[in-house]
Amino acid sequence: MDQQVAAALDALRKLGTPDGMRALARQGCAPQPQPRVNSHIHLPPNFSAFESVEQAVRLAAEQGIGALGVSNYYDYQVYGEFVRCARQQGIFPLFGTEIICLDAALRDAGIKINDPGNPGKIYFCGKGITRFDVLTAEARQLLETIRRNDAARMAQMVTQMERHFSACGLRTGLDEQAVVEMVVRRHGCDRRTVYLQERHISQAFQEALFAQLEPAARIPQLNKILGAATKARDPDDFVAVQNDLRAHLMKAGKPAFVAETFVSFDDAYRLVLELGGLPCYPTVADGASPISQIEASPDKLIAEIRARNIHAVEWVPVRNSVQLLREYALAMRAAGLVVTAGTEHNTLDLIPLDPFCRDGQVPEELRTLFWEGACVVAGHQFLTLHGACGFVDGAGNPNPDYASADERIAAVAGIGAAVIQRYYEACRGA
Repeated sequence: MDQQVAAALDALRKLGTPDGMRALARQGCAPQPQPRVNSHIHLPPNFSAFESVEQAVRLAAEQGIGALGVSNYYDYQVYGEFVRCARQQGIFPLFGTEIICLDAALRDAGIKINDPGNPGKIYFCGKGITRFDVLTAEARQLLETIRRNDAARMAQMVTQMERHFSACGLRTGLDEQAVVEMVVRRHGCDRRTVYLQERHISQAFQEALFAQLEPAARIPQLNKILGAATKARDPDDFVAVQNDLRAHLMKAGKPAFVAETFVSFDDAYRLVLELGGLPCYPTVADGASPISQIEASPDKLIAEIRARNIHAVEWVPVRNSVQLLREYALAMRAAGLVVTAGTEHNTLDLIPLDPFCRDGQVPEELRTLFWEGACVVAGHQFLTLHGACGFVDGAGNPNPDYASADERIAAVAGIGAAVIQRYYEACRGA
């Protein structure tokens, strides 16, 4: 693993000791005023709105974000650069991961979870991961399986996209390596850290279409390729074109669809724990229409989450209405779940980094909730860096040192707030 990653983790470890942070927490050591937080973005070479790590962190600082969480897929070398940039800007770094997995029984029953289009498919997160500099044998094996399956699928999907474009009269000459090179050129990253996603492929084919055709010819040709009318109203709207290519060519039953080979939910859960993380369920709710069966009501969703031994949830509020977010998030916190929020930034739309709802600003009571959640992640991250039990133990069970979920959340959030304050002081003294 990159030496910069190991050095970054060591710098966080040296902020103090668990006992020292507990003492500071009892004294009420915490940043004032309460910072804005974003617990979930994707950084390049994951598909991302950002050209570089430096750009993402600089924008976060300009927009008043005090703690920023990264949840990249399947490679974490970029986290060293993330910490370097975050320290320069005085932003506390939160480490996470995102994993796509499958519940075969729910798939077979036709029950959707948090993927609006695919029964049984689960997006799953790990918050506060700390063992990504030197992977355990089990973590390495799981990641290698995921990477191998994804790479084979992406290569086949590029081939089928090229065949379809050619059949429609637009030969691009693209193959898997050409798409990888596009990512490397855009971000200046090591090609060994690039794991293609569908959005990378749609971007490559959108760019090829734009390069070959003048604006006036693009929409007619695109409609022919899609077999449907594009949603793009402007021939230069590259985001809309990319979205159309995914929706009309890459999804189930479409010309370039390739069936996904997922790890099981149990394997994804185990990978989060092997990385030292806190298992976390990303909620979509009214970001899907209709709301999925699993997420149909706060009570039903909370029961499903608890049944999987998950004790943290995450929101991407831009998908949600203010009213629904308040209803679900407050019910989740009342049920003893940690609640976090982020923006993902996993399209090319460079939206604000301060989370917001689709119909308005996040209410202050929820901002306080999301700050508490970020502090729990920071506390878990710090404790596990010291080899101590974090918010959950190595089996995913709640830390047994506390009598209730509320006591546990308050204690670990207090530690996290003290860690963040000490970090700010260290940044100012650097």
